[in-house]
Amino acid sequence: MVAAAVILNPDCEISGLTDSKKLTAKRRAYLAGQIKAKALCWSVGRAEASEIDRINILQASLLAMVRALSGLDITPEWVMVDGSYYPPVLIPGETVIKGDLLIPCISAASILAKVARDNEMSFIHGIYPGYHFDSHKGYPTKKHLEHIQTLGLLPIHRRSFAPVKQVLAIS
Repeated sequence: MVAAAVILNPDCEISGLTDSKKLTAKRRAYLAGQIKAKALCWSVGRAEASEIDRINILQASLLAMVRALSGLDITPEWVMVDGSYYPPVLIPGETVIKGDLLIPCISAASILAKVARDNEMSFIHGIYPGYHFDSHKGYPTKKHLEHIQTLGLLPIHRRSFAPVKQVLAIS
């Protein structure tokens, strides 16, 4: 689970910010570079598969958000979070449904998180090429589930994820 926090510079507009899922990988990479160069500060936080298994996916996403916010060089006065769950931080803020589509700072954070996660999946592909993480980025595609069934589970697989549970039950 990867989350990011970004404080944009109001004097340095970044054109093209939107929901990361609506962008090509090439465009996301370009915008990630722009965000890192032009934002007042940014940070990426994560939660490990073992943490997701222990505390559940929602709590792990909130934990990743807390870690991203904690990594900022500047403490924000107000935090805007995509979705409907606010992380347990003492900074005031709000949640915004579809915020990654509507709010530039949330869009920027969405882009950084997606690029960081995709880069990590490409790196993991280099270690475990048989799983083809470079093509599906760890999402539960039919091919990925087939790889898990034929090659087995890795430490990065969430044991609490239903298809992984099925593999464990068969083993």
